[in-house]
Amino acid sequence: QVQLVESGGGLVQAGGSLRLSCSASGIIARINNMGWYRQAPGKQRELVASISSGGTTNYADSVKGRFTISRDNAKKTVYLQMNSLKPEDTAVYYCYADVVHGVTYRSYDAWGQGTQVTVSS
Repeated sequence: QVQLVESGGGLVQAGGSLRLSCSASGIIARINNMGWYRQAPGKQRELVASISSGGTTNYADSVKGRFTISRDNAKKTVYLQMNSLKPEDTAVYYCYADVVHGVTYRSYDAWGQGTQVTVSS
């Protein structure tokens, strides 16, 4: 069983910054893509940013230039640095990892429990 544990959410004023972290644990042979989704009340979950094992990144247009995704492969951890936050960034943020299981070598998506980010105006 693979677990993803998130941290770093909270309440911040518009224009402020937060840094989210997400660490994977369990029987893991390899982690391919990692990333973050978010879901605001009444809206569909949307991709915020992703990063490959080699460091290639992808961002939603709404966060380009403000958010930075990075990862530490040795620590099996992905980060999301969020700057210049806006009220519309308010959502529950979920991390995910495309994991290859260390025994079965099957690939599947693991998800974190979600962390609330609230940006006040």
